[in-house]
Amino acid sequence: MGPQARTLCLLSLLLHVLPKPGKLVENSDFHLAGDYLLGGLFTLHANVKSISHLSYLQVPKCNEFTMKVLGYNLMQAMRFAVEEINNCSSLLPGVLLGYEMVDVCYLSNNIHPGLYFLAQDDDLLPILKDYSQYMPHVVAVIGPDNSESAITVSNILSHFLIPQITYSAISDKLRDKRHFPSMLRTVPSATHHIEAMVQLMVHFQWNWIVVLVSDDDYGRENSHLLSQRLTKTSDICIAFQEVLPIPESSQVMRSEEQRQLDNILDKLRRTSARVVVVFSPELSLYSFFHEVLRWNFTGFVWIASESWAIDPVLHNLTELRHTGTFLGVTIQRVSIPGFSQFRVRRDKPGYPVPNTTNLRTTCNQDCDACLNTTKSFNNILILSGERVVYSVYSAVYAVAHALHRLLGCNRVRCTKQKVYPWQLLREIWHVNFTLLGNRLFFDQQGDMPMLLDIIQWQWDLSQNPFQSIASYSPTSKRLTYINNVSWYTPNNTVPVSMCSKSCQPGQMKKSVGLHPCCFECLDCMPGTYLNRSADEFNCLSCPGSMWSYKNDITCFQRRPTFLEWHEVPTIVVAILAALGFFSTLAILFIFWRHFQTPMVRSAGGPMCFLMLVPLLLAFGMVPVYVGPPTVFSCFCRQAFFTVCFSICLSCITVRSFQIVCVFKMARRLPSAYSFWMRYHGPYVFVAFITAIKVAPGGGQHAGHHHQPHWPDRPG
Repeated sequence: MGPQARTLCLLSLLLHVLPKPGKLVENSDFHLAGDYLLGGLFTLHANVKSISHLSYLQVPKCNEFTMKVLGYNLMQAMRFAVEEINNCSSLLPGVLLGYEMVDVCYLSNNIHPGLYFLAQDDDLLPILKDYSQYMPHVVAVIGPDNSESAITVSNILSHFLIPQITYSAISDKLRDKRHFPSMLRTVPSATHHIEAMVQLMVHFQWNWIVVLVSDDDYGRENSHLLSQRLTKTSDICIAFQEVLPIPESSQVMRSEEQRQLDNILDKLRRTSARVVVVFSPELSLYSFFHEVLRWNFTGFVWIASESWAIDPVLHNLTELRHTGTFLGVTIQRVSIPGFSQFRVRRDKPGYPVPNTTNLRTTCNQDCDACLNTTKSFNNILILSGERVVYSVYSAVYAVAHALHRLLGCNRVRCTKQKVYPWQLLREIWHVNFTLLGNRLFFDQQGDMPMLLDIIQWQWDLSQNPFQSIASYSPTSKRLTYINNVSWYTPNNTVPVSMCSKSCQPGQMKKSVGLHPCCFECLDCMPGTYLNRSADEFNCLSCPGSMWSYKNDITCFQRRPTFLEWHEVPTIVVAILAALGFFSTLAILFIFWRHFQTPMVRSAGGPMCFLMLVPLLLAFGMVPVYVGPPTVFSCFCRQAFFTVCFSICLSCITVRSFQIVCVFKMARRLPSAYSFWMRYHGPYVFVAFITAIKVAPGGGQHAGHHHQPHWPDRPG
């Protein structure tokens, strides 16, 4: 027996142990007779933890759990859409749509309604070789609202290719059409929700965040997607991530759950992160936010996932405004004319029941408190507008347009015929229509590319409690800002959530700890620069022909600079050189006038002129160091000046030698002294030293006849 055969046998067995159909309640909101029935799965009651009944064959009683206002609101949207289509003379003329709706109580009641919709009117599921001609109880199913339930139901319905259109299950798993061939949805996938969040945080430069998740598939999958998205950029880091405890149905925290929650809140109080992203069903958050209020948290930015972004019950905790700013990601707002009045309407229009329709009932098709509770929240629902409601509304219209094509409808009539689910599924994939100003179609993954809104919670009773501040397009993957945010901070300033302050231009980052968002800033030294687009953590060296100053972000071409006559250093050097020149000239003149005197002769005689003339010429070489170099100036700088200075120093050296040593040498070594004086030893010494200086310099200049090279210098 193959896997599909075993599945069919199991489904048939389960149908036999299901509760027997109850008596039809004629005025029930859960039933409407019609030529073609649509199944609806909605969470009217919810308890995310109590699933002990799943260990044995028992259908839970959903009305024992907490009532969900939004779930009833969405169910009313399906009723409204069906009745609107039935009243429309052009979409399905002569055809009545009906519906069967079941409360799935979030996760607790998924298999039973799926089997109920799958079975025929006799509550039997025959085992057939070919199900292409099989007629289940409904031709399509709208819902349920969460990914776990949608996957469970799809695993049943996909075997029979019964179209299933979910309105708020965002899991990326549902994009796999090999496993979920009949699953479609009127909401963008979780990837787009995460992308909108990340772009929001990047826009406000929040790079240090806290992530809180529920202990279920929803929390784990979305936090994993966020972590994957953040690995693509180092702009945002997670300070810490914690799993929120889920209370029992009584919403009373057990001692271990209380300790776990206290530890999370203590870490939240001590962290420097001011942005908290929360992925969790709203039922898991009531106890959490009551504790947040008890701990007196302030100044945080809370970013809500779509599961609780527009929850009116949480919003009703008005004291939350003191904890900071609440932002969230949700589906776009679309006004549906007439729905606000229909939502709280008790009466039900009567349509002629076709003879071919055999109505029946099942468990969890009642909600006595739903209408009155919804009325108490009607004002906030009206002000907030229709968001997920439009997803349900468009899902019903997608089925209606597919039926319009399948039945060959024109403006006056449709050809009623048997509609098999696989036929309807094929047509739904190809629908393309306009509904309340929005062009609707399904992409290759079975998703409608609906716009997402970034909303801010407001508590002014005269305003929309969920004000749109930005819009995200799944097609362009871009966030567009449309309104300013009213920050709950002093002077309405944008909250700062950064592990480290941004570095100034030209400063590189040096990582501190494990997070790339935590760093210290270091200056880039001269000759290096910082290219943030290439590497924020290292200063790059400038090419050999270029240079940079400290903290530069680019290098510039080196340019030669020269001494100029108008510069102060040049003027000071010129004055000192002039003083030296004229002083030397005066001494030279005095020695020339008194050359025959004993004083001049004892000072060295002709050697004094050999010493003073090169020194005079050296002082005269100072002007050639000002301005751009030429062949003549380079020769004067590198050759003539050094030779003159060498002659002067040689004369001083030999004169000092004569004063200190020669007289001693005349007494002790008279022959050596005679040789020194006879062969003009002082002049030979000066000539020898000068030759040593001139020889390498002359050879170097003899080998270079090109223009002088100006060395690169920093500007």
